[in-house]
Amino acid sequence: MLWVDKYRPHTLDKMVIHMEEAQNLKNLVSTGDCPHLLFYGPSGSGKKTLIMALLRELYGPSAERVKVENKPWKIEAGSRKIEVELTMVSSNFHVEMNPSDAGFQDRYVVQEVIKEMAKSRPLDIVSGNRKYKVLVLNEVDKLSKEAQHSLRRTMEKYSASCRLILCCNSASKVIEAVRSRCLSVRISAPSNEDVMSVLRHVAKKENLVLPSSLAGRIAHHSNRNLRRALLSFEACKVQQYPFTENQTVQTTDWELYIAEIAGEILSEQSPKRLFQIRQKLYELLVNCIPPEVVLKRLMLELMKKLDSELKHEVCHWAAYYEHRMQQGQKAIFHLEAFVAKFMSIYKKFLIAMFG
Repeated sequence: MLWVDKYRPHTLDKMVIHMEEAQNLKNLVSTGDCPHLLFYGPSGSGKKTLIMALLRELYGPSAERVKVENKPWKIEAGSRKIEVELTMVSSNFHVEMNPSDAGFQDRYVVQEVIKEMAKSRPLDIVSGNRKYKVLVLNEVDKLSKEAQHSLRRTMEKYSASCRLILCCNSASKVIEAVRSRCLSVRISAPSNEDVMSVLRHVAKKENLVLPSSLAGRIAHHSNRNLRRALLSFEACKVQQYPFTENQTVQTTDWELYIAEIAGEILSEQSPKRLFQIRQKLYELLVNCIPPEVVLKRLMLELMKKLDSELKHEVCHWAAYYEHRMQQGQKAIFHLEAFVAKFMSIYKKFLIAMFG
């Protein structure tokens, strides 16, 4: 078992990080009822861990007895019927799913699938006479606006038998109508000191000697993403043990690949090079690297080698195309548009500088 799963806290009492949020959730459960909840915060901050600890608080250890299934659904979409297959994680008390996996059909998933799940009551009520089932919906910020409006209606109609726990990275991408019907819980990214504290705790449990300098580099390299920090720590253990003070922290393949793409963009600005870059961006997307992450990382790699007078303009266009990406469906168009815009800006700068 990976350390990130092995040392995951299973109860709200054991939450070393986000203790205040855990205590607030515990107080909420003790009142006897639980509203719809919206957990939001950056990746690797602990949202899923808190949600699972909350479910255990609500229903006891049975909430952790889950099964994973790929379930096919036949859904009526207007005058036609469509088939959607979704991966679901479920127990007797909750169902966890990612409706945005259905793509442009996410509206029908929210209308039909969630409605069907909301109708069924928990099979085994053991804790506090709770007569509602919990639906955990991941990545709600990636749902279309139509799907989010459908979600709002579902929340109202089935509130007696169903509670929704929504999870996303950015609450600003969730419509106000949905946000206003939920109790929002902001989960901030852990500080570098918090990450180092968790790394030292895991090292102690594993009987490892972890140098402070290496713990600091792992924390810095993880960019306050606790999941990534633990995976990097385990990779360092596999790479070399005993640890050394100057041991390097491995960079992921996709980060190296984006750095390579940035170098190619800076070395040549032409339609031919743009076509080559497009193929490489496709490869990143096919390997499930989120387009927002690709755009942000690419911008950071380009900024490392730019003059200060260009940085503001490049940041402006990166934000512009990131916003357009959220509104559109085909991420590759917006990634390619950003690269083309950057090439245009950089080429003009080189011509002005060197003629």
